[in-house]
Amino acid sequence: MAKRNEFAVCVFADQEALLTPRKIYQLLPDESAARSDYVRVIDDEGEDYLYPKKYFVFVSIPSETAKVILNTV
Repeated sequence: MAKRNEFAVCVFADQEALLTPRKIYQLLPDESAARSDYVRVIDDEGEDYLYPKKYFVFVSIPSETAKVILNTV
């Protein structure tokens, strides 16, 4: 995963996940997690946690939009 701001939209969340479907989440770099098909996400509690990649669709967001998203998190 690149060391720039990356985002994904949640498309699935089980009952135990602290995620909201259709919400945009910030991803954090984690090469070890990526090798196991997981991503490190800042969840609804503001904590970083590992979730299966299949829970997300990865999106490209213009840098100006990313700044706005990061300022509201």
